[in-house]
Amino acid sequence: MTKPLLHSVDPRLLQLFVAIVEAGGFAAAQSTLDLSLSTISNHMTTLETRLGLTLCRRGRAGFRLTEAGEIIYSEALRLLQANERFVTRAGTIRDRLAGPVAVGLLDNIISNPESRISQALARFTETAPNATLTLVTRPPNELLRDLVGGQIDLAIGSFPRVTLGLDYLDLFKERQLFYCSSRHPLFDRLEEDIDIDVIRGHRLIGRTYWGSRDLKLFAVGQATATVSDMESEAHLILSGAFLGYLPEHYAAPLVQRGELRDLLSAQLGYTAQFQLASRPEARNEPRLVAAIETIRDAH
Repeated sequence: MTKPLLHSVDPRLLQLFVAIVEAGGFAAAQSTLDLSLSTISNHMTTLETRLGLTLCRRGRAGFRLTEAGEIIYSEALRLLQANERFVTRAGTIRDRLAGPVAVGLLDNIISNPESRISQALARFTETAPNATLTLVTRPPNELLRDLVGGQIDLAIGSFPRVTLGLDYLDLFKERQLFYCSSRHPLFDRLEEDIDIDVIRGHRLIGRTYWGSRDLKLFAVGQATATVSDMESEAHLILSGAFLGYLPEHYAAPLVQRGELRDLLSAQLGYTAQFQLASRPEARNEPRLVAAIETIRDAH
């Protein structure tokens, strides 16, 4: 025998060997294996070569296992049974990860370099290939509303208010700055000539989900425009008629093109914490646990 190649033993060769033993010989195993006698013989020769052992005697005296063959047969049975248990358990886990997973997202976070949502979705798809993903985009208050109401399973966003009874997991941060466009009269004014009083004299945008937070610093009772998403706010700011907040990563290309500038960043800028929100009962749903852990690990 040549030097054994134990690492390269194909489990299918062990299955063939077990079938031969249980059938009582090569010829008797033909119908079970649906292989020709020569093919069975070649496969057995390959197995013996890779193991470096003679497993059986075959000839006029009939089929007989060697002492090594008896041991290998016993070990092969144990290995194949363990493999069958593994396949069964893996299938059970896969089935438990099947089913719908609805994820709600805040809009326009794809350009945030700290966000790893796309990578997390790719990993979750590998982990739970039979899960059915649904993604929706909502303002933060609507995300929490739909999460509590069961319309979505997970919510990812920056939430102005904490809803009691939900689980929250910190993911990444987003810098928000206060902008005006090149069409606005403040665009060419020096920074030192701009203050809160000056800004207060212009039209300001309020975000419906932030309540009065956008206006509190300016001591203005009511916004002259309201939006529920970042793209709407960007349109109003770019019109040159309004001032308002945008994520720094979202506004960056417009700033580079000279269409926007931020105002009083040290005073008006702030950092928003993005979180993953879920209902406590998600802890009992394997597919949701897998989704939460994948999103957490990606960040």
